[in-house]
Amino acid sequence: MRIAVAGSIATDHLMSFEGRFAEQIIPEQIQQLSLSFLIDELDVRRGGVAANICFGLGGFGLNPVLVGAAGQDFEEYRSWLDRHGVDTSSVLISELRHTARFVCTTDRDQNQIASFYAGAMAEARNIEIQPIAERLGGLDLVLIGADDPAAMVRHSEECRTRGIPFAADPSQQLARMEGPKVRTLIEGARFLFTNEYEKALAEQKTGWSDADILARVGTRITTLGAKGARIDRRGEPSLHVPAAAVDELIDPTGMGDAFRAGFLAAHSWGLPLERAAQVGNAAAVHCLEADGPQEYSLTPAGLLGRIERSYGAEAAAEVEPHL
Repeated sequence: MRIAVAGSIATDHLMSFEGRFAEQIIPEQIQQLSLSFLIDELDVRRGGVAANICFGLGGFGLNPVLVGAAGQDFEEYRSWLDRHGVDTSSVLISELRHTARFVCTTDRDQNQIASFYAGAMAEARNIEIQPIAERLGGLDLVLIGADDPAAMVRHSEECRTRGIPFAADPSQQLARMEGPKVRTLIEGARFLFTNEYEKALAEQKTGWSDADILARVGTRITTLGAKGARIDRRGEPSLHVPAAAVDELIDPTGMGDAFRAGFLAAHSWGLPLERAAQVGNAAAVHCLEADGPQEYSLTPAGLLGRIERSYGAEAAAEVEPHL
């Protein structure tokens, strides 16, 4: 199954300040605020929803196609993704902007000062899906994740026009998009991925009820954090899939992306939706137990052990032939 994942490509620069921001701020001088902090730790993590999902799909043995925009500084990141089974040939490289970057400093009280540089991501709207499909001999699914909003809408419209199946995954960009754009993104999606809050926000923004949205998409998958995931289809009972067993909570960043990778991998194998959600939950837990969204590894023994412990021997036996 040829899966393309369109969305953000970014790096996170995470810094630790051992002091307290509050102790550095003079209220009377707040209008002339100018501060610098001596940083004790710097952690640079690879991220971006499309890159995270592609990394996960590569871990399941697929060869996903990354669709997004990055800067000239992308080469090291590209090499990393190439080594993990990702096709990066369709990444648009900006001549003017750097790869998107999130920069965050956290103090000892867990207060944060952060900024996000969109950079090359703004050029993702210039990417066309059809040449990618032609290069690969066709696409079975395009996941449209959080990205430049104009790019998300363009990809959705193109997929509908050309009859390419797509999944809508608006994520944090829902807050930026107006109702008509959200409706355009969702309409006709084979899958719609959101978390619980985003589910409610999508209904508010579109003015559509839960039933209205189910009438417009094939399958609605709602991630529920520690409660697992819920799958809804028009005219069928809602299906709740509990979360997988957790050994150690380290960092939740990228859990949702890992879930999508596991779900789509299992779907590509032809497994039923419940089993796909179980594989997704197991992948999400692997990510939760690692320090960063692309720092976990998937092995057949580890994945099958987690699935059996969480969902039983029958579930593991059904997944095993595909690993």
